[in-house]
Amino acid sequence: MDLLLRNVHLIDPSLQLDDSGLDLEIRDGVITRIGRGLKSDGEIRDLGGAIVAPGFFDMHVHLREPGQEYKETIETGLNAAMAGGFTSVCCMPNTEPSISDPFVVSYIKEKAAGHLVDLAICGTMTKDRKGDELSPMAALAKAGVKMISDDGAAVRSAEVMRRVFEYAQMFDLLVTQHCEEHSMTAGAAMNEGRVSTKLGLPGWPSVAEEIIIARDILLAEYVGGVRYHVAHVSTKGGVRLIREAKARAIKVSCEVTPHHFTLTDEAVEQHGTMAKMCPPLRTQEDVDAIIEGLVDGTIDCIATDHAPHAAHEKETDMVSAAMGIIGLETAIPLGLTHLVNAGHLTFAQYIELSSTNPRKLLGLPAIQIKEGERANLTIFDPTKKWRFAEGDILSKSHNTPFVGAEFIGKVVGTVNNGKAHFRA
Repeated sequence: MDLLLRNVHLIDPSLQLDDSGLDLEIRDGVITRIGRGLKSDGEIRDLGGAIVAPGFFDMHVHLREPGQEYKETIETGLNAAMAGGFTSVCCMPNTEPSISDPFVVSYIKEKAAGHLVDLAICGTMTKDRKGDELSPMAALAKAGVKMISDDGAAVRSAEVMRRVFEYAQMFDLLVTQHCEEHSMTAGAAMNEGRVSTKLGLPGWPSVAEEIIIARDILLAEYVGGVRYHVAHVSTKGGVRLIREAKARAIKVSCEVTPHHFTLTDEAVEQHGTMAKMCPPLRTQEDVDAIIEGLVDGTIDCIATDHAPHAAHEKETDMVSAAMGIIGLETAIPLGLTHLVNAGHLTFAQYIELSSTNPRKLLGLPAIQIKEGERANLTIFDPTKKWRFAEGDILSKSHNTPFVGAEFIGKVVGTVNNGKAHFRA
């Protein structure tokens, strides 16, 4: 691939690079020249001042394969990631079979080979996510797994969780917990509060998330040294607990999803099952606390929790419907619209949350925009006004409340692994 990106705005926080009106040349997948007025005999694309950033990394996606290919496959999920501006994603282990042994890891790696998007893999904490017997962490780590989780199911036993921390520390694995006290959430359809009472729906209290966050922080502090990551934090109290733990120098980090910093539980009244999430959409007070946590650094990164479901799994009543939405193709527009263009974050801060920090958490090499480095790039126009339509979706599933939403900021393209993908 010989490609010259003309008239771009380069932003790389790791290099303190923020400069516009530049040209960037790529040959054989490597950045060969950065300057002004460059000439090339290869393909030339004038990007009209679009921002070029280190490739974005979504560390929490569900690709459903193996076992639920009717919802998503590795190929369709990676295509959606590519279209959404991501050059790397990490797939979660609640597949069928679950990612509890290196053979499943090998299968997923083979299916993802050769794609523009790099795929990291999260293994389970306990065997088949049952919460009792530890997974073979040594074998998973040897197979290349960097993170473990029983995502979708919190480990109920504090003693088992303690053992997870002790063994994960031995292999320097990032431990990621889906924080839910299941005895308080059985049958829940949405956040417990005014809207659930109004609609007569069983509620999911915010404290059910916070109880597990608090327990795990105490266990992580007791074990010492282990790296603990809270998945998709959604409550004001959860943000407060994580902030306090960081102040005590406990190795805790967390992520937040775009739907949790843009929507409240009132969206259920408009979108029905398309607004049924896990964890559920919360209140405006929680949204405000999440944005504050993004601004002050309490929240380390943004992840989509991309959760594809077939139409029949959403086209039912709220209690029966599957939880979750797709998110890869709307994440960057939502972040640009509601965080950057709303004045909460700078571009550099947003790029750190979406690119730099996820790689740090997983212990992966940093991506830098400089000559001699591999071209791993996310390109977006922060000023483009547009409306998201059904036809924009490359995911196999279409479960999202954002069809018809208006955004300010659009993905232009992705470059990685000697390949490039551009969108109109």
